[in-house]
Amino acid sequence: MRAVFLAHTAAPSGAELAMLRLVSALRPHLDTAVVYTADGPMLDRTRERGIETRLLANTFDSRSMTIAGAADPRRLLAGAAGLLRVGWALGATARELGATVLVAGSTKTLLMGAVAARRAGIPLVWQVHDRITAQYFGRALAPVIRVLGRVAAQGCIANSRGTLRTLFTWRWPAIVAYPGLEPAPETPRPPQREPEDAVVAVVGRLAPWKGQDVFLRALAAAKYTPRQVLLVGGTFFDEEPYRAGLERLAAELALPVTFTGHVDDPDTILRDVDVLVHCSVLPEPFGQVVAEGMRAGCAVVATRPGGPTEIVEPEVSGLLVDAGDEAQLTAALDRLLGDPALRDRLATAARVRARHFGITESARVVAGFLTEVAGRRKWLRHG
Repeated sequence: MRAVFLAHTAAPSGAELAMLRLVSALRPHLDTAVVYTADGPMLDRTRERGIETRLLANTFDSRSMTIAGAADPRRLLAGAAGLLRVGWALGATARELGATVLVAGSTKTLLMGAVAARRAGIPLVWQVHDRITAQYFGRALAPVIRVLGRVAAQGCIANSRGTLRTLFTWRWPAIVAYPGLEPAPETPRPPQREPEDAVVAVVGRLAPWKGQDVFLRALAAAKYTPRQVLLVGGTFFDEEPYRAGLERLAAELALPVTFTGHVDDPDTILRDVDVLVHCSVLPEPFGQVVAEGMRAGCAVVATRPGGPTEIVEPEVSGLLVDAGDEAQLTAALDRLLGDPALRDRLATAARVRARHFGITESARVVAGFLTEVAGRRKWLRHG
């Protein structure tokens, strides 16, 4: 059996990195390959892991189908037509690769994959990395995507229980498989520092919905100013103006902020961070960095609702605050920065909790699910 994963972008963003971890971990269970429909750094990363990797050259511009563009029906239809053309070509590639099942890793590849799977005569599974809600896709488009997924795919893999609840799953094969952490040795780290020497970090793409501006204002209102503040993350998809605004805000608030840009592996940074802040203003589909920070021994504060509520045990392995609530975030920062003993207790429990989110277990569950979907499809065809 061979599972072929589809990606519409090769930028190193959360969904693509999660896919790479999963495909790598699946290899003891299944034969795998990845097809990208755009060039970028992820192609080399995938090949470096010994995974068969293809680039399907095409002229489709993924920016023609965005949430902002949904208000323009002509642009949306033109984008959908472009995706269908790429999907037809993907079908031929799937046959060439000997695919048994296709896995679509985004809403764009869901549409491509529906055409490709039909042409290749194999089932399609939708790996859902986003919450399919009006907050993410708009009131008009979100229900369309839900219906499309239900009709086009023979099953779905959601990255959290919260994500799964945003889908139509009645009588539809569906599982939850957390993106997961790759195996890594538990390395020693410095003890939690005093308030004036603490290091605080936010890790994630610099984007408005990630809430870095909320974090900066909340920190400026706190009683304690840490020695160093790290904003770790790059900008994709025309978000550079947001970074420029963050730089101006940090300067206005006189905060000791360092912008690191994109970091391939933030684990080295996290092992020297006292407090990791997750501050998304929209419900996070999962929150990979929360699990990574917990494994690294950070004291974590994250926002609810969303995936972090499935990761963090409140007051045990971290703190939770309401998304977008600056006052709550300020209060949490005051508690953590002012109490190294509390930080140490939470961080110790966090390292234990992080063991529940390993990619090995997720890969085992996904391998079984893909095999089941492919087998059911074969039975339906020949039974």
